[in-house]
Amino acid sequence: MDSLRGQGGIQMLLTAEQEAGRIVSAARTAKLARMKQAKDEAEKEMEEYRSRLEEEYQTQISGTEQVAAAKRLEEETDGRIQNLKESSSKVSKEIVKMLIKYVTTTGA
Repeated sequence: MDSLRGQGGIQMLLTAEQEAGRIVSAARTAKLARMKQAKDEAEKEMEEYRSRLEEEYQTQISGTEQVAAAKRLEEETDGRIQNLKESSSKVSKEIVKMLIKYVTTTGA
């Protein structure tokens, strides 16, 4: 009888050990799944954050480029206006002389 009870006890221990192994395996699988999900979520959040920062950076660069372009255009325009004023002041004396000469010679 003790021998039957001993074998039954051993069988129960083996069964309990197998069940414990299944529980541990299931727990590991669940833990790995949670870790993978957490990793995926973290990567998604990082990508969203990176995209937002990149968009802000591009907007900032775009604004800076527009300001720089506007300033450059303004400087070019001012330079051209100054050149035109200088050219016209040089030529205006010649034009006045030419008109006076024309008026005085054709009216005579």
